[in-house]
Amino acid sequence: MNQRTVRMIAIAAVLIVSFIAISGFLKPGCYPFYFEKDAEVSELSAKEAFSMINRNKDNSDFIILDIRTLEEYESGHLENSIRIDFYSDDFEEQLDKLDKNKTYLIYCRSGNRSSKALNIMQELGFKEVYHISGGIIEWTEEGFPIVVD
Repeated sequence: MNQRTVRMIAIAAVLIVSFIAISGFLKPGCYPFYFEKDAEVSELSAKEAFSMINRNKDNSDFIILDIRTLEEYESGHLENSIRIDFYSDDFEEQLDKLDKNKTYLIYCRSGNRSSKALNIMQELGFKEVYHISGGIIEWTEEGFPIVVD
C-alpha cells in the first residue's frame, strides 16, 4: 500500500467513528463522551450551590446527596442531605434506586468523588444532577453552614 492509500483509510476510519459517536448509536457507558440529550449536568461553586439550595428549600424534588463515608458525614454535612457512601460495594445500586427525575446536588470532601459520581448518575439516566466542584472543603471555606452529628 502506498502512503496516500494509508492516509485515505485512516481518514475514512476517523469519519466513520465520528459519525457513529455523533449519531447516538452507542448506549450510555459504551462511549466516554455519551450524554443523554435531555440530561442537565453541571459543576457548581459553593456559592452557586448555596444559592441553589436556598431557591429549593421547599422543593421536595430537590435532593442533596452526600457521598462521603459515615465518619466524614458525622464530622459535618449539609443540612437535609442524605448519605450514600461512594466507597460502598453497592454504591451504584443505591443510586439506581433513586428517582431519576428529581434534581440532585451531590458533594464529597473535595469534588473528586462527586465528579466521578456525576458520570455514574449520567450513565444511570438521571435527568438533572449538579455537584459542588470544590466539595465540602470549599463550602466551609466560604463560611456556609454545616450540621455536625
